[in-house]
Amino acid sequence: MKQITVMEKYPVYTLEIEKSETSYQNIDEILAYLKAQVEAHPVATYIGEFDHYGHTSSLEVGEISEDIKNAKIFICCFGKSLPKPEVLAVRPRSIGIAEMENSFVISFLEAPNPDANAAMEKWAKGIANL
Repeated sequence: MKQITVMEKYPVYTLEIEKSETSYQNIDEILAYLKAQVEAHPVATYIGEFDHYGHTSSLEVGEISEDIKNAKIFICCFGKSLPKPEVLAVRPRSIGIAEMENSFVISFLEAPNPDANAAMEKWAKGIANL
């Protein structure tokens, strides 16, 4: 897993997993795995999923890189406190899963909560299960 800066300002964790390194065949199987991880977590809660590829491909002005075969977003929240209203701006958490020809790219924005980052990193690495 590596940390990068996207668009010169967003700290993002990213991990590319070759399809030969995982038993997951598609994004929906990875989403089911992530949902099980959230359900087993003592604080995290599942919110939903978003078909980013489907949405963007349905737009007349939508643009998708030729390298991306599918892309969905997994949404959850690790919020165990609400100390001030502004913290809502950095919640919930989303984990992006892009299917490429021979790999899956998992990415998420760095969270202000180190425990959330650690959990999401562990879950991402768990996708490479071979």
